[in-house]
Amino acid sequence: MQPAGREVLQSALDEFMTENPEIICEQLYFETEELRSNFQISVLGGSGPDLVYGPADQVGPFVTMELIHPLDSFYNDDFLAVFVEASKVRYNGNLYLLGDRVGNHLTLVYNRDILENPPQNTDELLAMSNQYSVDLDGDGMIDQFTLVFNYIEPFFAIPFLGGFGGWVMNDENQPILNTPEMTNGMAFLAKLKTENVIPRECDYDIANSLFKEGKAAMIINGSWSWGGYLDAEMNIGLAKIPKVSQTGKWPTPMVSALGYSININSTEKRLENSIKLLEFLLQSEIQLRFTEKLNTIPSHKTALKNPQFQTGMLKASADQMSVGKPMPVVPEMRAIWDAMRPHYQAVLNGSLTPKEATEKMQTDAEKKITEMYE
Repeated sequence: MQPAGREVLQSALDEFMTENPEIICEQLYFETEELRSNFQISVLGGSGPDLVYGPADQVGPFVTMELIHPLDSFYNDDFLAVFVEASKVRYNGNLYLLGDRVGNHLTLVYNRDILENPPQNTDELLAMSNQYSVDLDGDGMIDQFTLVFNYIEPFFAIPFLGGFGGWVMNDENQPILNTPEMTNGMAFLAKLKTENVIPRECDYDIANSLFKEGKAAMIINGSWSWGGYLDAEMNIGLAKIPKVSQTGKWPTPMVSALGYSININSTEKRLENSIKLLEFLLQSEIQLRFTEKLNTIPSHKTALKNPQFQTGMLKASADQMSVGKPMPVVPEMRAIWDAMRPHYQAVLNGSLTPKEATEKMQTDAEKKITEMYE
């Protein structure tokens, strides 16, 4: 959790300890990768925190290393029924993470002071480059762009690849990167660059800076970024990433839960206290506190009936999430990211054709997965 979220969490923990004075709760913060490595080391050493909070994709590695409890035996069907399905993260048929929020997905954010109406499809998006990718200072270089996003990381390309009908793996957790759909998606991403819709170079920081400085009409980014735009007093709107004209499909950002798992070393009284605390933190009222502070989408069905989800940014975010696809939580996903990254970047810098790139992605992903299990 970022600082604002940790403030809300501490308030909830203080309330829980007031109601349960025999239980002491302490929160420890780590960045995602550091959290994973520290949790693994501590649990394998026989200790570690009773609850661990993070993204759904940590479930696969944690289960494989036998670090967390299956939750099915702790919570009955009636309790679980009040949460949306996307918040119940399962692996090999068992429940291992209960999310207090869902989404964590990308959407289109646009600057209303530059662009009145966002594009509805990719044909409209491409056509907009004539109006919004412009040379503002007359030096012969484009310095305001139609769209920006972090195209260094394949996570930000996934929506468009899905919009062309592609995806990263099948139901057997095998990579399916070398397909006509993925090749077409890669070709479209390259076209965004050659037609000056997006800048020649653009990582996360560049994209964010251009958008905040009013030098981009639109950005593809997640809910974690919206607060910064609002704090900068930007006049922003949210919309779905434009539908792919060639296929008629909506882009499919990866959707995941953020939530809690229980340490396998938590037993007896500590386990009982952990189950009790988790029930408290997942309450509708607690989730809405996070929503108010962070614009997150809660997992509790009662919280989702709150009027604030019927209009505005939260409704737009929920609309985008409705066409997304769940992020795979299996360990193979890490190998697929590593296989995609260099070849996807090579397409955008012109050193590989889309077909060459998808072939190399598939080969590398298969190799990395094999090495992972040797």
